[in-house]
Amino acid sequence: MSNTDHQKALLDLAASLNANQRLLGIDLGSKTIGLALSDGTLSVASPLETLKRAKFKENGAQLLDLIAKHDVGGIIIGLPLNMDGSSGPRVQATHAFARNIKSVSDVPLCYWDERLSTVAVTRTMIDADLSRKRQGEVVDKMAAAYILQGALDFLSHHLD
Repeated sequence: MSNTDHQKALLDLAASLNANQRLLGIDLGSKTIGLALSDGTLSVASPLETLKRAKFKENGAQLLDLIAKHDVGGIIIGLPLNMDGSSGPRVQATHAFARNIKSVSDVPLCYWDERLSTVAVTRTMIDADLSRKRQGEVVDKMAAAYILQGALDFLSHHLD
């Protein structure tokens, strides 16, 4: 699926939202899952929390709880493409995780290119003089917010 296809999927997802529903951003790591939440106007993404990766049954239950608690109407999951735009093993793992989400929830999901998100967030945290320990604690939810904000910025420029 090309970036254009992902952008169309995002526009379709946004069109399906009820008033004030939020989007949940996901940055899927090998050990943790970073989560971010949009506001109801789809303008601002905020870091939400970081989940420790576990069996999907546990992580799926956590996600379902958050979806219900925050009136989430759509999920944006970061797609870890290679720098040349090709897919690698991490993309396949992300697709598998998305299939698992779809098996337990009917909330629409789409992908957003996450290339360089962790690099940008890490650079920002270094500039803010956060300790390495603190960076490790927040990098995934900050990356999720960066990914989600990119999608929100796209929507703000393409919705009437």
